[in-house]
Amino acid sequence: MRDMLGREEVITVEHALELIFNNLSPKLPPEIDLKIYESYGRILSRDLFSPEDLPDFSRSTVDGFAVSAPDTFGATEGMPSYLNIRYEIAMGGEPDFELQKGEVAKIATGGMLPKGADAVVMFEHTQQVDAGMIEVMKPVAPGENVIQAGEDVKKGDCVLKKGHKMRPQDIGILSGLGMRDVWAYEQPKVSIISTGDEIVPPDEPVRPGQVRDINSYNLAGLTLDAGAIPLIKGIFSDDYNIIRDVVEKSVKDSAIVLISGGSSVGTKDVTAKVIDDLGKPGVLFHGVSLKPGKPTIGGIIDNVPVFGLPGHPAAVFVCFEIFIRPVVKTLSGISKERLDIGKRVIEARIARNISSSPGREEHIGVCLEEREGEIWAVPILGKSGLLSTLIKADGTAVIPLRKLGVEEGEIVKVRLF
Repeated sequence: MRDMLGREEVITVEHALELIFNNLSPKLPPEIDLKIYESYGRILSRDLFSPEDLPDFSRSTVDGFAVSAPDTFGATEGMPSYLNIRYEIAMGGEPDFELQKGEVAKIATGGMLPKGADAVVMFEHTQQVDAGMIEVMKPVAPGENVIQAGEDVKKGDCVLKKGHKMRPQDIGILSGLGMRDVWAYEQPKVSIISTGDEIVPPDEPVRPGQVRDINSYNLAGLTLDAGAIPLIKGIFSDDYNIIRDVVEKSVKDSAIVLISGGSSVGTKDVTAKVIDDLGKPGVLFHGVSLKPGKPTIGGIIDNVPVFGLPGHPAAVFVCFEIFIRPVVKTLSGISKERLDIGKRVIEARIARNISSSPGREEHIGVCLEEREGEIWAVPILGKSGLLSTLIKADGTAVIPLRKLGVEEGEIVKVRLF
């Protein structure tokens, strides 16, 4: 069956994704040795094991007095324990003494516990009698207010697994363990091709009927955000031979190819033919039950995913989040267990009634507000093609395929930008 434009009937978003992943055989990218401060956002290619205990000594988590816990048992405000101050522990130093029964040592947060001590009493639970004695008004248990040696990480533990995406806290713990280098996968390269005789570079003046190239730079930003490297190939005329040549070259030097424009049916639209002619399996779908983004093309040329995206910037944004970001993650080497963690989807109440067309998943730009402890999604309405709606929005509210709309106050899923 064909639709009103003469194409095969559109398919669901879920089916389109299945077609891409069922026909893709992901290959792990090459490895690269990185300094830990260069590793933010990168995907580890090897398991990382701790070379030492963290911490490598028992240390205090509060400011107070290092004590032997039994010396405080039974202490109350009315009947405190009286203990003698014998030492003060210097930060960054190793105590060269051992506490005896009834003795305490003043200690700061992070200080190393001396021999004979197994807990720390907070200053707030003591009262100084004189320069050499304190009253302890609350008992402590062994290990209280103390991080034991190796309690955070033990020598030989697997700290981070292959396929893990590096975060600031991950870099911090590696530094704390004395690790300076990691092995990570190279970031996949994404070729970005803009087509259309009406498109001009952003630094050139526009004549009547022309528009500046928005999508190349929009896609470059989205690509960087997804953890890949954008390769902006330029603007090309709607000519079969020209587009075939640049796509053929791009398939050889990148992991994904994105073609902006030329996905709808028209006399100059050649994207689908180019994909079909350059390699197998070729076009997998042309048309998705999605608004915006219905004319989207998805295909694979010799195991390289190629997408033909509509020229509408809002549609480009939606299609990237739905189709391209998951492919980038898969080709980056990230572990399957963590693929869903990066999905930036929340639930919110829609702030007004919204109707939608039956038979397609619709994405409505929204900004988020907090009202009496709940998150509300306020639709940003405007004519198709208005770019200002994108920059005002925090994300898109998703109206599912088989719903005719949503009513004010109804819970919707919001994909965050």
